[in-house]
Amino acid sequence: QVHLVESGGGLVQAGGSLRLSCAVSGRTFSRYGVGWFRQAPGKEREFVAAVSWSDGSTYYSDSQKGRFTISRDNAKNTVYLQMNSLKPEDTAVYYCACAARYYSGTARPNEYNYWGQGTQVTVSS
Repeated sequence: QVHLVESGGGLVQAGGSLRLSCAVSGRTFSRYGVGWFRQAPGKEREFVAAVSWSDGSTYYSDSQKGRFTISRDNAKNTVYLQMNSLKPEDTAVYYCACAARYYSGTARPNEYNYWGQGTQVTVSS
């Protein structure tokens, strides 16, 4: 029902910046939200940030707040994750996902209904 495609990942040195994009298409819902998650090898999927499509409100993981910024562009049907001051521990596959019944603070992977394929982010030390 909802399709998401991530792009923008790559290799960057520590301290650098990267902007990820998530193109959203298909049928959506009146109060849905889009979140970013990441998963490093051998670790659990971790919430990064989310945005409400209806009002643009944002919610961040404490560990990323201040370095990462999530935003949406309605005209382009795209959600962005601007990542600054990147650290080696930010290395992971980054996924965008859509929660059909989003509310402020929705941060659990099982609350998101649709997922993109992921984009690799590698931060060298």
